[in-house]
Amino acid sequence: MSLASGKHKAGRGRRRGLALGVIVTLLLSLLWTGTEQGISSLHAAESDSRSKQLVFDQADLLDAEQESRLEEQASRYGAERQTDMVIYTTLNEAGADVMKLTQDFYDEQGFGYDKRHGNAVVVTVDMYHREVYLAGFYKGQEYLDDNRLDRIRSRMTPKLTAGDYEGAFLVYIQTAHRYMGYEPGVNPDNIVFNVWFQAAVAAVIAWLVVWRLTASAGGKVTVHRRTYENASTSGVTGRQDMYVRTTVTKQRIPRSNGGAGGGGRGGGGGMTSGGHSHSGSRGSF
Repeated sequence: MSLASGKHKAGRGRRRGLALGVIVTLLLSLLWTGTEQGISSLHAAESDSRSKQLVFDQADLLDAEQESRLEEQASRYGAERQTDMVIYTTLNEAGADVMKLTQDFYDEQGFGYDKRHGNAVVVTVDMYHREVYLAGFYKGQEYLDDNRLDRIRSRMTPKLTAGDYEGAFLVYIQTAHRYMGYEPGVNPDNIVFNVWFQAAVAAVIAWLVVWRLTASAGGKVTVHRRTYENASTSGVTGRQDMYVRTTVTKQRIPRSNGGAGGGGRGGGGGMTSGGHSHSGSRGSF
């Protein structure tokens, strides 16, 4: 084996080692970011665990164990977002409007993680009209606008319809928590925020780096099309365009019905009698 050949192979080995290092670094960086966020969120929840009632099951849709589990989840996830996450169910025998029920309940109870009548999000299940309403107050209104509440409600509705009330409330708590982790105005369901999509992008970038390093390791290619081309006899000898026909097609553009999914409607926010502005979403189940 010649000295030049040995050096060439050693260079290729170093490039491949570098490429492997890039892949490992990218993947470990992605995994560490997710783990670090999870640890910091857990510490935040543990450092600010408070005993406050957040589940008000006046319609008796839950048993004692389910209420306890939901209380724990609402307290833990709410602490991470510094927002009270409230569940309110009612038989509503007087037949009041579900939005007014939610507003009055917020005014009366004074929910707020940071202060009385402060950061909160409330879901109300009205069994009389079989309607559900979600409202965000203060930070809850900022991070959970009408559109995001529509998305949460649409995820909850199938479970409410099936009678899986604990499952529906878990979806509400966990989705509200996740959505509040994104800045207002951002689509929280955008695929670029999906960790598997991010891992796929990292893998593609790593593969491109490997390909580029491997390709450059083989030496520069000096043969191209002009190497064997006779410039005196090669070239375009003629050009001709032939018109055949013109074709026009028409296609109907479907119109959006503006529905929010999951029981329809969507509603919106408003103002409580106590003067507290809020976002909102309503629908049937």
